[in-house]
Amino acid sequence: MQVLSRRLMLAGSLAVMTGLLLGPGSVAAGPPAEAPDPSDPKFGAWLLDRVDDLHRGGSSHAVLTMVVKTERWERSMSMEAWSLGTDYSLVRILEPKKERGTATLKAKTDLFTYLSKTGRTIKISGASMGGSWMGSHYTNDDLMRDSRMARDFDHVVKNGPTVAGEATWALVLTPKPKAAIVWGQVDVLIRKSDLLPVGQLFYDEDLHPIRKLEFFDYQQVGGEMVPKRMRMSPLDKPGEYTELSYDKLDFNVGLDPEFFSVAQLKSL
Repeated sequence: MQVLSRRLMLAGSLAVMTGLLLGPGSVAAGPPAEAPDPSDPKFGAWLLDRVDDLHRGGSSHAVLTMVVKTERWERSMSMEAWSLGTDYSLVRILEPKKERGTATLKAKTDLFTYLSKTGRTIKISGASMGGSWMGSHYTNDDLMRDSRMARDFDHVVKNGPTVAGEATWALVLTPKPKAAIVWGQVDVLIRKSDLLPVGQLFYDEDLHPIRKLEFFDYQQVGGEMVPKRMRMSPLDKPGEYTELSYDKLDFNVGLDPEFFSVAQLKSL
């Protein structure tokens, strides 16, 4: 099994971007005391919930850098992001200067973009959901999904490969018949030492691998062990990727739903 991709947060989405951009939840270093024994039938579902929730904390504030590399160009953006649970997130661009203030707001089922150059706020419609978010390899639709791996997939837990000296669990996920899932299969690798994600690989309906998401630079942040760098790569475009790295990350920052408003989107 390969080192893998997209639906952690994003369990392929924000859920991929809300998750990836907006900060891990509270996860202590080392295997959690409450983890079921690997022989327990509930172990796999527990692992998947842990992975989903890792980047869906109660609330968070982050400053991060996003690097997007395509066949024709490469760009770097500095961003500030806030999140509250899975329903609310706000991301604004700090650099480059010409795009400073451009922002995206998710408030429950609504998604808005504020364009600082024109002062316009646009509500993203269903027809635009497939469009690229901020020129990255994520889409607007990635920002809106709210799937749960344990709920939407059947899974099998196996011993995985050793990755960077770490033994892993490999979970092979297949979508449940009534789940609204675009993937034919998702493979998830999780380190045995601390039950943190290594990566995910996403397959299309014909079981061809099409995207991978990899996690790097595991560090203590505010007493929590988290991967501080993540790279998502489309496998049909060799050399292309979107990489996110945290420059600052704080948890439990005292936000409330009123913060995530269109007025706030414009005033930041």
